[in-house]
Amino acid sequence: MPRPCTRHDHNDVQPGQADHSRPCSRPAVYRLPPYAHELNPVESVWSHLKRSLANLTKHTIAELTVLVKTRLRRMQYRPGLLVGFLASTELDFKPFL
Repeated sequence: MPRPCTRHDHNDVQPGQADHSRPCSRPAVYRLPPYAHELNPVESVWSHLKRSLANLTKHTIAELTVLVKTRLRRMQYRPGLLVGFLASTELDFKPFL
């Protein structure tokens, strides 16, 4: 069943009266925090990568670049690790997988 449309006065974010006479064709809008690192799976990737690089020293940016690419490539071939990064967000990714 389509959800009812809600009227808003100008740009007011507070919902007005619900109009149950017609279905709503506009998409639903959900207000999210400006940034929530715990909902972003890439934050887990960077955290894992930084931990794996913690005690290593490289003398040039080129050496560091090669090492980072190698570590990211290793992660790419560990599907369980990548699924864990997605699962850590506790979001439902099933429709997208």
